[in-house]
Amino acid sequence: MTDLKPDLSQPFTRRWILGATGAAAAMLGVGAALWRLQMPDLPAAESPVEGFWTMQWDTPQGTRLAMESLRGRPLLVNFWATWCTPCVEELPLINSFYRQNKENGWQVLALAVDKLAPVQSFLQRMPLDFPVGMAGMTGTELGRSLGNLAGGLPFSVVLSADGLIVQRKLGRVTPEDLAAWLRLK
Repeated sequence: MTDLKPDLSQPFTRRWILGATGAAAAMLGVGAALWRLQMPDLPAAESPVEGFWTMQWDTPQGTRLAMESLRGRPLLVNFWATWCTPCVEELPLINSFYRQNKENGWQVLALAVDKLAPVQSFLQRMPLDFPVGMAGMTGTELGRSLGNLAGGLPFSVVLSADGLIVQRKLGRVTPEDLAAWLRLK
């Protein structure tokens, strides 16, 4: 009877097994990255976001921001971090959106899933015209409760004036996204 097990003492066999294992792991990683990049906008919710409007956030300036103060008008909530390149790249676009649409009732809130010092430093270099809340790791859990099951950044949620989620986006916001969201008001 012959032994069907590979002879792992042979350098060629070990290299082949290690190479195949490495290639399989690399393909899984690439597949996961492509899936995240191609993930479509998530569907809207049918009910109000429980507890969202009762939350309060510290701001980088040391004040408190109550979500209740943003209620009653369309709101774009953007989860971001200073270490997230796509987050940082989309903030000027979101800031421009806010400046162009605040007179039409639109509000924007950036929730930083980050530490205070890097956010303060970032905002000195790139001031934003809309409020920033320090969500820290709580932001990750809030994002999940709003539909970001992958926990990735950036993540944006659009809420209507009546407090319902009308759109979600995992990944970098585009001008086309913002134009479409304006029609959801």
